[in-house]
Amino acid sequence: MVNFPVSLDSFQRVPQPSSLVFLIHLLLILQPWETNSEEVKVIGPGESILATVGEEVEFPCHLSPYRDAEHMEILWFRSQASDVVHLYQDGRELPGRQMAQFQNRTKLLKDEILDGTVILQLHGVLPADEGPYGCRFLSNDDSFSGEAVWELEVAGMGSDPHISLEGFKKEGIQLRCSSSGWYPKPQAQWRGHLGQCLPPEFEAITQDARGLFSLETSVVVQGGAHSNVSCSIQNPVLFQKKEFVVQIAGKLTAELGKAQSELDWRRAEGQAEWRAAQQYAVNVTLDSASAHPSLEVSQDGKSVSSRGAALVPAVPGDPHRFTEQTCVLSHQRFRSGRHYWEVDVGRRSRWFLGACLAAVARAGPARLSPAAGYWVMGLWNGCEYFVLEPQRRALALRVPPRRVGIFLDCEAGKLAFFNVSDGSHIFTFTDTFPGPLCAYFRPRAPDGSKHPDPLTICPLPVRGTRVPEEDDGDTWAQPFEPSAPPLEPW
Repeated sequence: MVNFPVSLDSFQRVPQPSSLVFLIHLLLILQPWETNSEEVKVIGPGESILATVGEEVEFPCHLSPYRDAEHMEILWFRSQASDVVHLYQDGRELPGRQMAQFQNRTKLLKDEILDGTVILQLHGVLPADEGPYGCRFLSNDDSFSGEAVWELEVAGMGSDPHISLEGFKKEGIQLRCSSSGWYPKPQAQWRGHLGQCLPPEFEAITQDARGLFSLETSVVVQGGAHSNVSCSIQNPVLFQKKEFVVQIAGKLTAELGKAQSELDWRRAEGQAEWRAAQQYAVNVTLDSASAHPSLEVSQDGKSVSSRGAALVPAVPGDPHRFTEQTCVLSHQRFRSGRHYWEVDVGRRSRWFLGACLAAVARAGPARLSPAAGYWVMGLWNGCEYFVLEPQRRALALRVPPRRVGIFLDCEAGKLAFFNVSDGSHIFTFTDTFPGPLCAYFRPRAPDGSKHPDPLTICPLPVRGTRVPEEDDGDTWAQPFEPSAPPLEPW
């Protein structure tokens, strides 16, 4: 405070109005100005938020201390400010600036914006939404800017487990448990009637286009343990599980016997279909002119192998598209009728077989799906048989095939695959073929297996003849047991 010298006489005189005004102004000028030095901060929802797949999550943000944000720019972003989740600017929302992933999925609640509080709602949460987020406030005169960041964690409970009775195996009863719609990758556990853990016979986990996981597992319950058996599937983030209990009793065992008989009948029916297809066997040869440079076709046109060259995807980050198909086609063009051929795949760990439209073959980047003119099945990394229709569909085969039979019925619009090793039916595409087809062969370079056998077109088969199993130990005699799901095949 500034001190002003005064005399006693000054208290005895009444000051003139002009002098009083001057004195007040002088005091105001010389007195230190007291301002609110408290820093304005942006407060977000915290360090992390847990959201449930398919539901709604809210991202609340406010200014502290509270102040009017109606005319501020408010941005919600993903990882960085250029990844716009939602933008409010000049008193209105700008949906055109949003990332495609968030369009038509956000809603801004601004009832309390005059107090600096806003809430962004994100609808239909997906696994792909997981990651870092932030909100930023910017005043219209650029005098204030601040932001808050947090992490979004996503989890989803899948469907209730379903247990099915598969048949008798290894002097016991085989049970299969399946469930879908989980995120992240779930954990499965079989338990016996005493609560003891039962080791699974196999377990396969796959991920769909939405990022959700499906699980399938089986167990063989031995004869002395025919009682309550449970299959539980747990979400490792939510620490919640779903469980299904089945009681195996004498009556149930009898019903299982009936189911086994029906399964045997279906297998016999599949073998009959395969034997019927063999009567349409045709002589198929490879067209070396159609072969990619990384492939080597034998002089007789009956086998193809890879030289180890691999291609780079034509579209970065998209493993389905390549500048050229690393394949070879048949000389033959199938326009009508029924045709059957067999291919020896040996013990290669990767291969593709089937048919494709002659018009699309080697026509540049393409996806191996019916929509692109390809009807193909394959093996990936020696552990997963699959078809693309158009999404990948895993196939569980009882016996891994050494030789694959392919039957084409042009008029019926069917392309069927058979396991010649046991005479069983594998899969049938049903579609409309808009033009002539070629047989399709792709040994998939590089193979990387210990047995890089070529793909070989077999001699015309003797009807009903199976391929004898070689003595390789138990590996090829056991049912297919997929390991952890591989990357999307191409």
